[in-house]
Amino acid sequence: MNLKSHALVLLAALIPAVNGGPVAYALCQTGCNAVAVACYGAAGFTFGVTIVGAPAAILGCNAALGTCMATCATVALLAPTP
Repeated sequence: MNLKSHALVLLAALIPAVNGGPVAYALCQTGCNAVAVACYGAAGFTFGVTIVGAPAAILGCNAALGTCMATCATVALLAPTP
């Protein structure tokens, strides 16, 4: 191996890993919200409208949305970008 090859390998080793970051996180959250809208619709409600005394179906939709968003935060923000 010549000096240029060694320098190239060393330079590649020093480049930090790239993370998906905000774009992957935003796409993941968009998917979560789309599923929440479908869940609300299946329950007969409109997503984003205040519901006093929310029924169990809506509470389930909200719990699923929270889980999905938390998964986005732990996975999509740390996923490496090829």
